[in-house]
Amino acid sequence: MSHAKKLNELEATAICGNDISSSCLYVSALAISYAGQYAWLALLVVGAVLFLFRKIYGEVVGALPLNGGAYNVLLNTTSKRNAALAACLTILSYMATAVLSANEAMHYLHTLWHGLPIIPATMGLLALFLALTILGMSESAIVAVVIFITHLASLTLLVGVTTWYLFNNGFDNLTLNFQMPVKGGSVVNALFFGFSAAMLGISGFESSANFVEEQARGVFQKTLRNMWVVVTVFNPLIAFLAIAVLPLAEVGQHTETLLSHMGTVAGGPWLGVVISVNAVAVLSGAVLTSFVGVSGLMKRMTLDRILPQFFLRENGRGSNYVILITFFLLCVSVLLITNGQLGPLAGVYTISFLSVMAFFALGNFLLKGKRPNLPRPVYAGITTVTLALVGVLVALFGNIKIHPEYLIVFLQYFLPAMALIYIMLNRVAILNLLLSAADSLARHLPRASRLGRLLVRRQMRELAKQEFVFFTKGDNVANLNKVMAYVVENEFTNRLKIVTLLKEGEKYPEELLNDIRVLDRAYEKIEVDFVTMEGQFGPELIEELSERWCIPKNFMFIGSPGDRFPYQISELGGVRLII
Repeated sequence: MSHAKKLNELEATAICGNDISSSCLYVSALAISYAGQYAWLALLVVGAVLFLFRKIYGEVVGALPLNGGAYNVLLNTTSKRNAALAACLTILSYMATAVLSANEAMHYLHTLWHGLPIIPATMGLLALFLALTILGMSESAIVAVVIFITHLASLTLLVGVTTWYLFNNGFDNLTLNFQMPVKGGSVVNALFFGFSAAMLGISGFESSANFVEEQARGVFQKTLRNMWVVVTVFNPLIAFLAIAVLPLAEVGQHTETLLSHMGTVAGGPWLGVVISVNAVAVLSGAVLTSFVGVSGLMKRMTLDRILPQFFLRENGRGSNYVILITFFLLCVSVLLITNGQLGPLAGVYTISFLSVMAFFALGNFLLKGKRPNLPRPVYAGITTVTLALVGVLVALFGNIKIHPEYLIVFLQYFLPAMALIYIMLNRVAILNLLLSAADSLARHLPRASRLGRLLVRRQMRELAKQEFVFFTKGDNVANLNKVMAYVVENEFTNRLKIVTLLKEGEKYPEELLNDIRVLDRAYEKIEVDFVTMEGQFGPELIEELSERWCIPKNFMFIGSPGDRFPYQISELGGVRLII
């Protein structure tokens, strides 16, 4: 989507903000059911953990501003297999987000229109946002902005009316609720389980990192700040007001539509209707976020040959329609398989989302250790990253303790998805097995054996013919050995160009050529082509060589640049860091 208009602060915040702020509609009831009268305190702790993640995301994505979120950071600091694991969890999280949000939106609409068939309506809503995202990013961003502004206005109206109601009717209900027995037997237990359940309220925070390349420069940091402000202000405040206005038992009877019930009690039926209409809109906005986020992530994975290449097909507006249609079909299949009973899917959602957050914290540690010289606009201290990681792991443990059966459901979705990705990553080994199988058939079925060998060898040639490029600054033999080892372990190729750029009149060092000859002999399967040329490394040269050699930019590698490097990594068009 390089030719498309970049998203400004409001548009980018709206796309990811609809997802995270839609949590206001259900997270208060969720936190109250586990923490009772202390739910607002548990939600404040969630806000504190999210504050730590602002710096973690800011550092990671600031240093590597490429689509893909946790997948991108692990790809540039560890192996493709680890990155694929994070990507798989992220895709599952998006699938669950889309289906849950669409279904919840139709439940809210059902309170206004009782004849609505929920499952067909959910499929219709998913289809609507499929069409919008195929039309292009800018068009879908306009819809997101309208939804986001209306949502914030509705929440502000609810807070204002409820506060006015309290001043007129007194705080007796709040006093009574605080005299009730504490959930879980102690305040610590109440806060632990309340915090674990309420961490679902920050799902969507990871979304902005998955379409960072579509955002204008400097916008990403602002989206993190804006999302943090929205959930840290509204979530604890709404939970506190709910406890002040409603008896705790009544909250339990209206968990799915707590805010519209609270609006009806504090302001009358008109406010209940306003909140329900707003809920339908903002939950629909969360569906849009899933489509936008998954499109950026799956495009990046396809460019890196983890997914089949036909996913890269674009329409005239620059949308990857094959990715979007595939995601839509996956969401519909999940909806039909669960028959709209989406409790188990919430378990997939929780574990996927919290695992992605944990991977981001681990990715931050790896970035510090392996890419210390990479320029970054923000730096998260070791204590910050450690506390944030502990917070997420505590929430993950708490959720599994509350619902152990969710772990089984999660594995039922996760293992097949991971198996598919690992088949794609191990294509060469699988093709070699097929070749052996074809050879063993030669005696009994000679014709079938010949055909099988022909097809398998053609596929292997197709995979291996893709050439890769490494730009060296005259690296020593140890660094060049790391490059060769990385290519052997992570890529399906037997061709590597090692390029060194020279100033006018400069000659390459003789020992560099000797080192490359040694490595060429050591790695027999890889054919090394040593290229020297005059030129200045930068986006223009990468573009020129990519076109001249027909090598995609994400198949070009560099060592980690230092503080004086004049370009952002995102300006290099997807060039990867591998040392």
